[in-house]
Amino acid sequence: MELTKRRPRRHHSQNEQQNIAYLFILLPVVLLLLFAAIPIVMALFYSFTDYNVVEKPNWVGFSNFAKIFKDEYFFIALKNTAIYTVLYVPLGLVTSLGAAMILNAHHKGTGIFRTLFYLPVLASSVANATIWYWLLNPQYGLFNKILGFFGVNGPAWLYSSKWAMTAIVIMSVWMSFGGNMIIFLAGLQGIGPDLYEAAELDGATAWEKFLHVTWPQLSKTTFLVTTQLLIGAFQVFDQAYMLTKGGPGNSTITLVYYIYNKGFGGLNMGYASALSFVLFMIIFVFSAINMKLNREGE
Repeated sequence: MELTKRRPRRHHSQNEQQNIAYLFILLPVVLLLLFAAIPIVMALFYSFTDYNVVEKPNWVGFSNFAKIFKDEYFFIALKNTAIYTVLYVPLGLVTSLGAAMILNAHHKGTGIFRTLFYLPVLASSVANATIWYWLLNPQYGLFNKILGFFGVNGPAWLYSSKWAMTAIVIMSVWMSFGGNMIIFLAGLQGIGPDLYEAAELDGATAWEKFLHVTWPQLSKTTFLVTTQLLIGAFQVFDQAYMLTKGGPGNSTITLVYYIYNKGFGGLNMGYASALSFVLFMIIFVFSAINMKLNREGE
């Protein structure tokens, strides 16, 4: 009789645990719907309208998307974003991997440097931009002071259409490489030491060990970091907004910055929504290409 009484209690306890689990799942699902799924559906709808926040939206069909291909400023923003991506992704990959390999060595003080390198990731964009606005100042900035010490006349970084994008790339790498460094560091610590010992027995040099042991073992980690860098590159906004406001001469206006100007500057939310979905397709295509290249590499 005691056994028959305990079974319903156990079943009741299991139901309570399932209800609690569903309750914990419900909250992120509701947040996802409120702040992701519903806004995406609304933006898709508005991309086919002339919505301007003030008036009731009118259906315009594909005219917003057709307008994009005739918009010269869109192609300027696309070119600037492409230049930023070409510079930022390889540089971000090399710096984060290089820092991870240096800090992977078990020396005194490496824990302190790991923390210091990660601090820019934690700092706000406004704080980072304030620091770099001072560093890149053409008159009293630290960069030009160092270049002047070596007899080089430093450029007017943020006031030159030739150097402004380079300045933004340098700042972006400094802001983000700490997080990617941690990911690479985790990947490096997952490589078995026996692989390096076998390579040493075969007489492999340090470069050969990196090329034939470290790099292949980090293929999945590299794919993750590269994907994050690509997505971040196409979504760059804070740096251009804080440092240059898209200038000088539209040389640093990016796709997200252009979408922001159209949506919140000109209140042309319908056109801004259409631009957003074009940007989404660009990111999707490049992410798919990156995934395919990674699979072929494996």
